[in-house]
Amino acid sequence: MKKNILIVIVMGISIFACHSPKNETKVSNPFFTDWTTPFGVPPFDQIKEEHYVPAIKNGIEQHESEINAIVENTGPATFENTILALDKSGELLDKVTGVFFPLNSANTNDNMQNIAREISPLLTAHSDNISLNPVLFKRIKEVYGKRNESGLDAQQIRVITKYYEDFVRNGANLSEEDQTTLRGINEELSKLSLQFGENLLAETNKNFKLVIDNENDLAGLPSDVIARAANDARASGDDGKWVFTLAKPSMIPFLQYSEKRELHEKLYRGYFMRGDNDNEFDNKEIIKKIVLLRDRRAKLLGFNNHAEYIIDVNMAKTPDAVYDFLHKLWDPSMKMAKADVKEMQNIIDREGDSFKLESWDWWYYNEKLRKEKFDIDEEEVKQYFSLENAKKGIFYVVENLYGLKFVKRADLPVYQEEVEAYEVQEADGTHLGVLYMDFHPRDGKSAGAWSTSFRDAHYKDGERVPTIGSIVMNFTRPASDTPALLSFDEVTTFFHEFGHALHGLFSDGPYNRTAGRVPRDFVELPSQIMENWAAEPEVMKVYAIHYQTGEPIPDDIIQKLQKSATFNQGFNTGEYIAAAILDMDYHTTESPQISDIRQFERSSMERIGLISEIIPRYRSTYFSHIFSGGYSAGYYVYYWAAVLDTDAYNAFKETGDIFHKEYADKFRTLLETCGSDEGMEIYRKFRGKDPSIEPLLIKRGLK
Repeated sequence: MKKNILIVIVMGISIFACHSPKNETKVSNPFFTDWTTPFGVPPFDQIKEEHYVPAIKNGIEQHESEINAIVENTGPATFENTILALDKSGELLDKVTGVFFPLNSANTNDNMQNIAREISPLLTAHSDNISLNPVLFKRIKEVYGKRNESGLDAQQIRVITKYYEDFVRNGANLSEEDQTTLRGINEELSKLSLQFGENLLAETNKNFKLVIDNENDLAGLPSDVIARAANDARASGDDGKWVFTLAKPSMIPFLQYSEKRELHEKLYRGYFMRGDNDNEFDNKEIIKKIVLLRDRRAKLLGFNNHAEYIIDVNMAKTPDAVYDFLHKLWDPSMKMAKADVKEMQNIIDREGDSFKLESWDWWYYNEKLRKEKFDIDEEEVKQYFSLENAKKGIFYVVENLYGLKFVKRADLPVYQEEVEAYEVQEADGTHLGVLYMDFHPRDGKSAGAWSTSFRDAHYKDGERVPTIGSIVMNFTRPASDTPALLSFDEVTTFFHEFGHALHGLFSDGPYNRTAGRVPRDFVELPSQIMENWAAEPEVMKVYAIHYQTGEPIPDDIIQKLQKSATFNQGFNTGEYIAAAILDMDYHTTESPQISDIRQFERSSMERIGLISEIIPRYRSTYFSHIFSGGYSAGYYVYYWAAVLDTDAYNAFKETGDIFHKEYADKFRTLLETCGSDEGMEIYRKFRGKDPSIEPLLIKRGLK
């Protein structure tokens, strides 16, 4: 979930001057006007690529002026003239970057990427100029020092403390020489992160496709999968053929159902070798530089390594606590995975084949094993999970929990014609916010699924300005007469991202620095708890409707899904924990000058005993979470938050009512106020006790 994409931009003053755009440019540039669109959404139809750079430069200049006013104030530093003024500064810059960065992830092109390269060093320098401004820090420190004697309330004291801690963590106490070094590191890291992401986008969307021109090579594939592959072929200029890409809605069904083992390997190898092909898009040298620079920065700031620096402000607090947590899940997951390997190998042997199960075989033989054990055919199950019905299921859950209504709005501008826009209303019709939904893969869209916002909720002139949120996914497209049919994993992804969106919509608080802002290992709680409702029979009966017959999902299929809930958890948990440990190993290594990325990864996985039939969910060269996203030394957080979400959902289950009003109200309060205190304190206020790992182990069949 995005919460202030440029997290440190709100903190400082620039020592360089930017030229103002010409007057005529300001008139024609929509970022320099108040948006008269409904609810103040971005006028996507008016915003052009040439508008971003002038608006960002002007936003930096305005932000500088606002910070200068704080710094040049000759009176004593107070909460109002220093902390509050800082908290409310940078409005124009937030306005521009709040549009540019989400679109650069969801709808980019060569021009947008060039803009990102141009503005990245400007924004990094601006951020550093703020966080390393000695006069500004002196004033913040002065307010911080007398915070408990100034008659301030708890939230004012908290926001003071957070800003003070931010400045210290960003180098405010360093010597001038060390600050210069830090600036150089930050600038280089911003460029490398951007380059990593661009390389991965090219390797995923442009540099590989499996083209099939022999109909016999489609053996085993369901008709809707074949139809979509034909559509993809037409779109890529391969008329009369079938194309499979590295987008998971295309790749996974092929791996599950294709009878052509050699093509499994070709496709999967294309996936797991992204960024590792020794070509112009190779990411290995970038990783070496990122790991080294992060280590240097951490040591400069007084930490032993990057992981210490990152986790210090998370709920886990120390790398040792993270490793201990991950290892509690690792051994049982590998035990389950090895048992599954044995059973899948038995299938291979029974069918008269002599090969050993490999990583590219997992989906195909796992699907056979699922059918043997539970008599479940995922293709049959998908008939009940059309995208439209899944959306209705989410709306049903959210309305029953919180009374919200979602009104589709054709009058709101969108950034891409297939994007949907909704007004979110309270039960009484009061406007709560806007939510965009972007469902399908396309060139220019990053892989995966995420939630972001074009405008965070905040207060202006005493009035709350609502969120303009967005959820972005890469779900299977419709084909011919078949709607977009989702796997149950995709359904839960939809519920997951919607949980992030609710966090943004509900977020409330008087100060930008604290409203909705939670530790990284807390932020997945609002999303992951939503997944639980997706699997409830009571909810499935509402939204799991056969797209052709209109019949609700039968009880026997629901029972099979419930019985198979822990199936393949050895793989799912194992590949995740392997990636989380790889992340931690990169950021705790005593030898950050890595000579061979492949060998580092191999050694990391051999040390924990990852079996050869499974590779980490993210190999190093396409591990965008940690090398171009915000999850470095933090990929562990999904399972850390899973402990919280499982425990929190139990609160509902224990009442016998999954829509229990008291707990729904309490959880909404958690989402509204979650930045007002430390993560565990907020959780205890909801649950009345500390969470336990036991429910998670039981839920995933690991105990």
